[in-house]
Amino acid sequence: MTTPTPVAFARTVRGSGPGLLLAHGAGGGIEANYGPIMEGLAARHTVVGVDYPGSGATPKNQGDLDVDELAEQLVAAADAEGLDTFAVSGYSLGGPVAIRLAARHPERVTSLLLSATFAHADTRTDLAASIWHQLFEAGRHDVLAEYLNLMALGEPALNAMTPAQVSGAAGQLASALPAGTAEQVDLVRRVDVRGDLADIHVPALVVVTTADPLISPALQRELAAAIPTAEVAELPAGHLPFTECPEQWLKLITDFLARH
Repeated sequence: MTTPTPVAFARTVRGSGPGLLLAHGAGGGIEANYGPIMEGLAARHTVVGVDYPGSGATPKNQGDLDVDELAEQLVAAADAEGLDTFAVSGYSLGGPVAIRLAARHPERVTSLLLSATFAHADTRTDLAASIWHQLFEAGRHDVLAEYLNLMALGEPALNAMTPAQVSGAAGQLASALPAGTAEQVDLVRRVDVRGDLADIHVPALVVVTTADPLISPALQRELAAAIPTAEVAELPAGHLPFTECPEQWLKLITDFLARH
């Protein structure tokens, strides 16, 4: 593993109130993954997120990404905003980041919200990420965008679109793929936080996306079963709850935060 070149992580800060940290998914960003529900989250919380290298305004890293470093950058952002304690929400790859953060800083985390996520990549997810990585590195961003539509959208959502709409969405996605996609997807394949799960004792919510072609519901439920405090909620969506059912996703998160 090569040593990452230090970069300045771009920070998003919204709202006021108790702290809520956001960890985004691979090939995404804080705005891309949480933008559709940001206003609702910030209504009662100080929301803080950082974009991983090569996403948003954070420069691309020249080395491998490390889950510990991503977790510590999120804590550093909380420190900079004066947040001593906070809830942590992790979406997709952000789930392992949030879990590692909770394991390393248990005294600071008040609750954990994990959506469409995993503790490790199973064989199917590893294969999907491998193809994702190869298409990006080969510059086949048009084909990659079509592949991501197939692998991210739930079947009902995808079939509700016409072929022309799918093609148009793929064209927009192809032009917006983050520069750090390859490194982020590589981390999806390598990360493994299963050893941290039994040590999580704060309230935890695992939102299972039941029509998810990328991270199977079985893998998501495996994660939930290994966290002693986890409760499970289901969303009838694919891997993109912020696209397919943002209002329902927001309600699950804010209702849980209100209880904890």
